[in-house]
Amino acid sequence: MRYGESLEILYEDNHLIAVNKPPGALSQGDKTGDDPLGEEVKQYLKIKYHKPGEVFLGVVHRLDRPVSGVIIFAKTSKSLARMNKIFQEKASQKTYWAIVKQRPPAKEGILIHYLKKNEKTNTSRAYIQEIPGSKKAELSYHILCQMDHYIGLEILPATGRHHQIRAQLSSIGCPIKGDLKYGFPRSNEGGFIHLHARKLSFTHPVSNKAITIIADPPTDPLWDRMRQKDES
Repeated sequence: MRYGESLEILYEDNHLIAVNKPPGALSQGDKTGDDPLGEEVKQYLKIKYHKPGEVFLGVVHRLDRPVSGVIIFAKTSKSLARMNKIFQEKASQKTYWAIVKQRPPAKEGILIHYLKKNEKTNTSRAYIQEIPGSKKAELSYHILCQMDHYIGLEILPATGRHHQIRAQLSSIGCPIKGDLKYGFPRSNEGGFIHLHARKLSFTHPVSNKAITIIADPPTDPLWDRMRQKDES
């Protein structure tokens, strides 16, 4: 298999490339020393376009390592700067899917917390009231799918804090399936968690066209139920 053929390319033009990140892949290099997803994307671009030198690829945003779904990279420094501005100004809309064991207190709602990151444990704790060093986090959710033993949620974060969805859902007694770090009792085989970046919508930084990118979750009986419900 040629390098890069395992990538699921969701969108590509002269300025941007979006892929469906598999769970376990790194968005960006870390202390583990494992190659991040961006290196595979660079090799794909190098081979496809016969680029002789170093390939530019800018990291626009990140997904946690055990999370899957839409992730977008910039192919030029101009598009990177403009996409950074779009994300900083909250001019994009992210949609996530999550599978939890416990039913939330309501079919739909808005969660507002104040998150404080613990650097030593690489976790964030959600507080009801603001405390020193905390940052406001907000998301809305609704129940998309009721399964035999689990609940499928669709989530729209209004802010982009560290481990926001994981911490906020855990704080209302709904830890994500497989997420040991935030209170789920058992891990999933392979170490992934049932959190998926389903959709990303934004205005293209160069063409100004409305762009919506959708990523299917990994093959899994629970994710399959979510997808069937979404398509029905």
